Amino acid sequence: MQRLHSDPGLLICPDFTANAYSVSRLSLVSPTTTDTQAADLLRTVWATTNTALCAQWQQQVVKDEHLRREHQRLTGEENDRHREALRLDEEAAKSDEKKKNRSKHLLIPLRPRPDYTDDEIMVSDFALRKIDTGHYVELYYWTNGGLADAHANYRTQDNEGMVLTTGEDGSTVWVNVGLTKPSSKVVADRHLSTVEFAQAVPHMIKALEEYDW
Repeated sequence: MQRLHSDPGLLICPDFTANAYSVSRLSLVSPTTTDTQAADLLRTVWATTNTALCAQWQQQVVKDEHLRREHQRLTGEENDRHREALRLDEEAAKSDEKKKNRSKHLLIPLRPRPDYTDDEIMVSDFALRKIDTGHYVELYYWTNGGLADAHANYRTQDNEGMVLTTGEDGSTVWVNVGLTKPSSKVVADRHLSTVEFAQAVPHMIKALEEYDW
């Protein structure tokens, strides 16, 4: 069926009695059909044809609307898939970036400022960062002396201070000053006494459990 390009319902029936349609009427005139009857017959044929075209137009409109909505739905689904793909790519990129430079994204521990009666042990931020980034750290930091040193330094240093350091991927990042400064009193593991070693091991195991390492 040929597609219609305009609404046939907007058309007006011609005046078939006009001279412009004399030839059309003449072809219908016969001994039993007058010129007036021929004009009436032309009007009837036109009306019947126009009614059929109007029905075709309505079907075409409904079909076009269905196709438009289907296209809109498919386009929306495609856009959703595209946005989801971009989101996944972005998350993957962020995950890769964090893996490449863990120190840049290392959370600075927010711990309450202890008082002198606090029974909880305080481990050096420098030691905790070393463990979190998978580096070797001396057992000294978990001995009684190392814990006392960390406690004293926490009271005297500005914990909000930040310094520039080099990340694991070679980039420059800002980190808390406590994360980059080793203790000046650190003792190598081989020089620890048996008593200090016995002090450090349970403290270190407790810290590993608390930080879920």
